Amino acid sequence: EVQLVESGGGSVQAGGSLTLSCTASGFTFDGLTPGWYRQAPGHECELVSLIISGGTTHYTDSVKGRFAISQDNAKNTLYLQMNSLKVEDTAVYYCAALSLIAGCRGQGTQVTVSS
Repeated sequence: EVQLVESGGGSVQAGGSLTLSCTASGFTFDGLTPGWYRQAPGHECELVSLIISGGTTHYTDSVKGRFAISQDNAKNTLYLQMNSLKVEDTAVYYCAALSLIAGCRGQGTQVTVSS
């Protein structure tokens, strides 16, 4: 079964840090574009970060300088290190593997940032 399983979410105070993990099963990230999306209550699904071909990383403007995406090919796992978290980062975070799995799909992991 092709699946992405996210973990690492939780509740933190503003300024805190979390590291999200995403493990792929049934496929590898090779040849795909791994990334993270998020969806806050009442908001549309938003692309947060991608690892583009060649290792170039992309971040939405609101997280630049605070979030870092990385992957461990040996573990078939994608990470999102989130520092200096803000209340507006509160959302369900979803892992993606474009073009196989994209957008806010699956279980996701909840991140709640309080002031």
